Amino acid sequence: MTPLLARRSLFAASEPAVTYRDLGKTGLKVTPLSFGCMLVGDQSVIERAADIGIAHFDTARSYQGGNNERMVGAALKGKRKKLILSSKSLARTRAEALQQLDTSLAELGTDYLDIWYLHSKNKPEDVTDDLLSAQEAAKKAGKIRFAGVSTHLDMQNMLPFLVKRGQTDVVLTSYNFTMSPEVGEAIRAARAAGMGIIAMKVMAGGLARIRRGDRLYGADPSALTATLRKEGSMLAALKWTLRNRSVDAAIIGMTSMEELDENLRAMSEPFRQDDAQRLAARMAHLASRYCRMCGACGGRCPRNLPVADILRHLTYAEAYGQFPLARERFLELPETVRSVRCRDCSACAVQCPNGVAVQARLARAQALLA
Repeated sequence: MTPLLARRSLFAASEPAVTYRDLGKTGLKVTPLSFGCMLVGDQSVIERAADIGIAHFDTARSYQGGNNERMVGAALKGKRKKLILSSKSLARTRAEALQQLDTSLAELGTDYLDIWYLHSKNKPEDVTDDLLSAQEAAKKAGKIRFAGVSTHLDMQNMLPFLVKRGQTDVVLTSYNFTMSPEVGEAIRAARAAGMGIIAMKVMAGGLARIRRGDRLYGADPSALTATLRKEGSMLAALKWTLRNRSVDAAIIGMTSMEELDENLRAMSEPFRQDDAQRLAARMAHLASRYCRMCGACGGRCPRNLPVADILRHLTYAEAYGQFPLARERFLELPETVRSVRCRDCSACAVQCPNGVAVQARLARAQALLA
């Protein structure tokens, strides 16, 4: 027996029960725990998740320099018809989006996507008629089943806008325990209108495990490891999100069998008082560090820095241990943004309503990624 088969046989006798939720009014049924493939490097983790019964796998054209889709396609080969597969495009024009869709289909080894997202659309003006027409054309051609939009920021305004626009079947939205009640209410209203709701950024950045002795680029690795691996805090964050029954699924990045096993418990275990206590302690640690993605900082920097985007890129490096991804995203910013140094300002014009130390965090990102 190969090592991989031996490892699988150890898990087989105790696989947890898998549950399902309706994805809005699409008619699709998703497992509340869905698989975010952005960070995974071990194909066998994806394969085992599919074998267990995880229904939904999410990737994007931009992940891992375009290689993520190819790996996901290889992992799910032969299982496609049983699964819900989504990908995303950062394209800004109809022609570019449709070209990227064709590339995604080829890399994934499929002739259709269940959900195709216009990716990282954080302002209403980002969701253009041109891009929406690309999704409509892709539907008519049978290349996608449902049209989606992913949004990282200002969710309490973006979700009502997408509902009113009426051309989005599924939204992939940031949602976690650090965010205001208004975000949860916007999710409930969108779901009541029939939109499918999938949550991301569920672990609030800083809950990622530290593996292989990663140094986190200047941070104290031993102290951060002790904090971030605190027993149960990742699972508590996931259970917190899924207790909102308007959330149909949460895509979680899982890079090991151990993480998969832990997160599977969220489908059957309720959110308890001890979970709330863990998250309260976690909030105390995150208060001045983690951007809540509320959008309040938009347009406030006199030097035109996209504050929330830069802080999200910093999270990729510090929390996910993905420095190459963080640097790649930072270097995609305009040169006029990349060249700014917040240490040159005597005071910061951006005052975060949630208490994030904006100037210090931006300076950290610039020192690390520029």
